[in-house]
Amino acid sequence: MPRTRPGQIHLAAFMNAGPGGVGAWRHPDAESGWFSPAFYQKVGRILEAARFDFVFFADSLGIPRSFGNSIENHVHYGVGTPRLDPIPVIAQIAAVTEHLGVGATLSTGYQQPFNAARTFSSLDHLTSGRAGWNVVTSFQDAEALNFGNEKLPGRSERYQRADEFLEVTAKLWDSWQDGALKLDKASGDFADPAAVASINHQGAHFQVQGPLSLPRSPQGYPVIIQAGSSPDGRDFAARWADVIFCSHASIESAIAFYAEVKALAARHGRDPDHLKILPAVTPIVGRSEEDAEARKLEFEELVPAEAGLARLSYHIDVDLSQFDLDKPLPPLEVKGVYGHYHEVLEVAARENFTVRQLGKWYGARTEGDLVGTPAVIVDRMEEWFDRRAADGFMISPTHVPAAFEQFAEHVVPELQRRGLFRTEYEGATLRENLGVPRPASGEWKSRLR
Repeated sequence: MPRTRPGQIHLAAFMNAGPGGVGAWRHPDAESGWFSPAFYQKVGRILEAARFDFVFFADSLGIPRSFGNSIENHVHYGVGTPRLDPIPVIAQIAAVTEHLGVGATLSTGYQQPFNAARTFSSLDHLTSGRAGWNVVTSFQDAEALNFGNEKLPGRSERYQRADEFLEVTAKLWDSWQDGALKLDKASGDFADPAAVASINHQGAHFQVQGPLSLPRSPQGYPVIIQAGSSPDGRDFAARWADVIFCSHASIESAIAFYAEVKALAARHGRDPDHLKILPAVTPIVGRSEEDAEARKLEFEELVPAEAGLARLSYHIDVDLSQFDLDKPLPPLEVKGVYGHYHEVLEVAARENFTVRQLGKWYGARTEGDLVGTPAVIVDRMEEWFDRRAADGFMISPTHVPAAFEQFAEHVVPELQRRGLFRTEYEGATLRENLGVPRPASGEWKSRLR
């Protein structure tokens, strides 16, 4: 396939600090050391050897009860539970790697800006500039119930709070000027007080005096990752995100999303090339097309329809048990992840699925249709890249760590052979490896509405 677009593909890895996707833990080659540092450190070493940009961990703040208003199916099938706090997990990975970026999810709905700013600045210092923050607003009532609320706020309200949350964290990260630390042993000057200032933020959701108790970190701000797909989410991501994680059921929908979000970034005064869009893909690598399809079928057989429905109910925060499972999915008012719902609608219309069939498909879906030999998989990745459907890909494994090992052993060399992916890390920080500039102090102000 002839190259039509300059540049190289970016690769990131999607993880849960637990058993992962539905059926993933049942795979014969899956390991189950989810409560051991060695499990995550092994994954980190695999990804760094393959020259991935970063690994990031999803998270939520409660066991879902979206299906049948009960935790039963979620616990029985391991859907969204158990999950470790991802912050200490990424610290364990960072300790055994030198170049791989490490990202963790933290919700603006149930945290405070000062804590978030301090946590991710600390991680950025301790990793020499490899930290990333996956910003979420939370998306299910089960989380609200763990923090003294009966219901999750509406989407617009959640994003208004998130906007102010990011504004406050940016102010705190900028509250120390670059070069404020002097560390002059002869004169006794530790830092320049004139280069450290309170922020005195007074807003609708937060009152924060500042300054932060840490100097500005190597990246200025950690890399901001975001997965908003609703209109509010897209606008938020276009202002704040360095990386957008998304999910699409076709290349056509991916191209449309890519064009819209890049245009939104430009309207916010940003260089669209500094916003990297990484759709989720689930590669299944085979020695032949037939071998890959057999591996896919083997994985699908591990997933009961009820487990997939529990997962989908959790992601869109709608109880699907209330519907006739052998009829088509009716129109829904979705409180959860808009992007997943849009993907499901596209597939349901194309395949004429019932709710039950949707559950089976969703539980074992192989995003991006990357099933085949390494050459076939890279052909499809190159097409998405060249047609501006993606700047790279978020690799979501069928099972861990073997799926990452297979991708690293077979697909990465084919990407490198075609000049589509690095053979060595180019930069010292995650921002440098992504080609995303370090923000100047106060740069965030130009992004506000």
